[in-house]
Amino acid sequence: MKLSVLVLITALAVALSIGLVNFYFQHDLYYLAVSFGISFVTSFLVFYYLFEKYIYTKIKLIYKLIHNLKLGKDLKEALGEYVSSDPINDVEAEVKEWAGAKKKEIDLLKKQEQFRREFLSNVSHEFKTPLFAIQGYVETLQDCLLDDPEMAMKFLKKAEKNIERLSYLINDLDAISKLETGEMPINFEKFDFVVLAKEVMDSLDDTAQIHKIKLFFKDKYTGPTMVYADREKIRQILINLLQNSIKYGNENGSTAIKIFELHDQFLIEVTDDGIGIEEKHLTRLFERFYRIDSHRSRKEGGTGLGLAIVKHILEAHEQTISVRSTPNIGTTFGFTLQKSN
Repeated sequence: MKLSVLVLITALAVALSIGLVNFYFQHDLYYLAVSFGISFVTSFLVFYYLFEKYIYTKIKLIYKLIHNLKLGKDLKEALGEYVSSDPINDVEAEVKEWAGAKKKEIDLLKKQEQFRREFLSNVSHEFKTPLFAIQGYVETLQDCLLDDPEMAMKFLKKAEKNIERLSYLINDLDAISKLETGEMPINFEKFDFVVLAKEVMDSLDDTAQIHKIKLFFKDKYTGPTMVYADREKIRQILINLLQNSIKYGNENGSTAIKIFELHDQFLIEVTDDGIGIEEKHLTRLFERFYRIDSHRSRKEGGTGLGLAIVKHILEAHEQTISVRSTPNIGTTFGFTLQKSN
């Protein structure tokens, strides 16, 4: 409600009250009209002055501060000063909107704080395990280097494996950090996805045979499937997804790749018939260091960052990834890639 309308209604109410009281005592319409007119003009002028000076001006100032805070310095300078024609209603709307935005911001900060605590705890744990192992092997080496060279060599190889694990962990963390900050560029190029997928499957064939798992295309792709993406980063995505399917697959199981053609994208699905994943884990599967089976993951040599890297690479391509799974039946990861023009 505008100030003039508010003052007008207030003045009318006061003038009408005074006029009716005067009519009650005088019983004359002339005195009613005179008292009403004088009261209305006086009330309107007095109320307008008081409301304008002590209430309306302060509300306008509050509205202006809130509006400018919401805009920020750059937008404020670009748009110039804004004066509302109805700040009483506008300030209420602005405050509600601002309060809602701040609540969302606080909730997000709380989630980020919780994530930061979990992340630091996980990083500490992941580094601590191989470091303590290396420390133990080195101390043992010092004792048996001369007395038992063969045993010393065994401990040396174990220490080397833990150093490799630390190296993988640092490289993966560095990759995620660069992808998040944009320091790792995405080199887009046109290439045939089927050719790349065959290359990756060939490179993992020995590992798959050790685990007695078959890698194959679900359909026969004779024509080219041309996509526009970073070939080496898409290779990394396929390696991570196929390695996961091998790690968590059942003996004599299989992993299949299938391609679906969409409007301007290809949907690629990597499906296995392994142990599957419970529904409660699916929403957190792409978080850093999140493990469903910690003991088995560490035994297989994983860093717990593979799926987080996959998600970040696809987000850098402005594409998406999803997962669906049923325990003891299998898991399917599906991601999109842009078609090449």
